[in-house]
Amino acid sequence: MLRDKLLETMERLNLHGMKSAFDEVLAAGIKQQKTPEKILLDLLEAEQSERTARSIRYRLGLARFPVDKDIDRFDFSASPVNESLVRSLHQSQFLSTKSNVILVGGTGTGKTHLAIAMAR
Repeated sequence: MLRDKLLETMERLNLHGMKSAFDEVLAAGIKQQKTPEKILLDLLEAEQSERTARSIRYRLGLARFPVDKDIDRFDFSASPVNESLVRSLHQSQFLSTKSNVILVGGTGTGKTHLAIAMAR
């Protein structure tokens, strides 16, 4: 009864991440003898993770990328790009320094693939 009320309240408050993780987090918390504060923190972290994932999905939907591209599916042997440089760019370290990235190359060298992979 109390569980149902908790889940209904989470639904009304749009706490979808917390609601979906509730049973798992609560069971793990009881099993590991966590404090109520730690269980609550775990639930809040689940909610934050869900909101972050939802925000990323939303922004990717707005970007309307033509196809799904991934850095792991890029064939570095077929392209003259510097793999170590591309992998460091993929980690988005250039964002913290507010630098730009310009991809230059001929047709079929993988510029679009790499741009989509970095954006994802």
